[in-house]
Amino acid sequence: MCGIVGYIGDEQATPILIEGLKKLEYRGYDSAGIAVINDGNINIKKAKGRISELEEALKKDNLYGSIGIGHTRWATHGEPSDINSHPHLSQSGIIAVVHNGIIENYLPLKKRLIEEGYTFKSETDTEVVANLLEYYYKGDIVEAVMKVLDRIEGSYALGVLSKDHPDMIVAARKDAPLIVGLGDGENFIASDVPAILRHTRKVYFIDDKEIAIIKKDSVKIIDAFGKDVQKSVFEVKWDVESAEKGGYEHFMLKEIHEQPNAIKDTLRGRIVNDGEIVLDKVKITKDEIDKIEKIFIVACGTAYHAGVVGKYAIEKFARIPVEVDIASEFRYREPIINERTLTIVVSQSGETADTIAALKEAKKHNSRVIAITNVVGSSISREADDVIYTWAGPEIAVASTKAYTTQLVALYLIALVLALKKGTIEKEYAKQICDELKKLPEKAERILNYKDELQEFASNHFNTKDVFYLGRGLDYAVAMEGSLKLKEISYIHSEAYAAGELKHGTLALIENGTLVIALATQEHLFEKMLSNIREVTTRGGYVLAFAMEGNKQLEGIVEKVIYLPKTMEEVAPIITVIPLQLLAYYMAVEKGCDVDKPRNLAKSVTVE
Repeated sequence: MCGIVGYIGDEQATPILIEGLKKLEYRGYDSAGIAVINDGNINIKKAKGRISELEEALKKDNLYGSIGIGHTRWATHGEPSDINSHPHLSQSGIIAVVHNGIIENYLPLKKRLIEEGYTFKSETDTEVVANLLEYYYKGDIVEAVMKVLDRIEGSYALGVLSKDHPDMIVAARKDAPLIVGLGDGENFIASDVPAILRHTRKVYFIDDKEIAIIKKDSVKIIDAFGKDVQKSVFEVKWDVESAEKGGYEHFMLKEIHEQPNAIKDTLRGRIVNDGEIVLDKVKITKDEIDKIEKIFIVACGTAYHAGVVGKYAIEKFARIPVEVDIASEFRYREPIINERTLTIVVSQSGETADTIAALKEAKKHNSRVIAITNVVGSSISREADDVIYTWAGPEIAVASTKAYTTQLVALYLIALVLALKKGTIEKEYAKQICDELKKLPEKAERILNYKDELQEFASNHFNTKDVFYLGRGLDYAVAMEGSLKLKEISYIHSEAYAAGELKHGTLALIENGTLVIALATQEHLFEKMLSNIREVTTRGGYVLAFAMEGNKQLEGIVEKVIYLPKTMEEVAPIITVIPLQLLAYYMAVEKGCDVDKPRNLAKSVTVE
């Protein structure tokens, strides 16, 4: 997730901007840059890599001036590079823009601007905003911003400089964070509080479709129609570390709460026209799909568990056989791959060593490769034939949460694309699935309200030594991920089992007081699952069950039931996993574990 900072006042802007960008490093980034107005010109410095690279460039050629904007970029459109870094200048250099978000309709806007004679230096959607601002600019930069906001679709937090208006910064937002910091003879904009906390604790939180006009001695907020908006000043009480976490105790909890927006962002612009799916970087054709005889999904850890759900979805919708493989095993077992095989590799970082090796093994045997990753320009995204990015933003906590749910979204979209092009599902059914996917952010938000209930449960059970997760079908796939979350951050031994396997050994481990987490969201398997739960309870197992709203059959059988918002069972895993993440989190907190940095583990496994 990109970081934005801006300053206007009497001090030199550059050191304040650099300081602010450093405070936003926790958000993740691949490049950084600043723009400062001086002597009637907008001067820019930007560089791929760490902020230290930008600082080195500024040592050779510093930027002077008391108004400026800065940016740390998390690539979405265009790979990480100096050219694609922000800020972006309009064609004639009169306007500079920094942007956090995704402009969904940037391609048709870019085409129209090219027809009008505009040229582009970068691959970004943000440069389109800069040139569109210039196109509409007739001397009033605020009016130009209002016109641009009426034309662009998607999410944005924007910071805008105009060389003709060296006394103001214009900022706006929709579905991306933006604050205004209020100082004495100076004011600020930022993506998050830490960037400006050393200078002021008084902020405005800008709401969707609001525009802020910031001068050194004043801040004016207007709505999309130009009407004044009255804002209440918020006094920040957090320390810097808490501010980076948005007030949450840990990054993991913050990232769990970011999932509704992460799901929404990953779907954004990809489901159009009543169920048509657009994956602009997946170019596989119907003829190529018709030749596919087998699909491999290859990944590690949490991404592997996402792949298990992907297998269910692809086989159900597209009717193509799918094998899910652990990347570290895949290349050593001489897998049977050829040109009629499709390989899907999944990696949050795009740099997982075993997954990269599996990708290369697949390509060596002429398999087409589709990558699912969260990082633009990563090794996996560059090596694959096609790529679908999960717009989860960076994950700081080692235990993956929002990466998993957005990987599921991506896999469902791929499954539907394959099925629609093959003709294995009706368009009306595909539309139902798409409509349900679009409802999931709101349902995920509702599930987050269960946190007090799950925290209380954790406070009563954190001393347990063993936990068993049970499920059937898609619930079994989710149980695997729930079990992994618990063991990796709380250090409690846990295992996931297909509930139908209880009689084949697992029941021997169930005794009085054994904690069992039972998932029962799949309607067509519910009666079977109910029978398995009874097998556990009659042997003294203590069962926490998860079921869909309206299904009361578990009451009186298990010790506790948590009801999830009613959802089509085909896509239920995307929300079923969220309470399991919360449960694992609170169990770890109760035990006093280092939640964000569990022992012996790393965020990205870049060596074998």
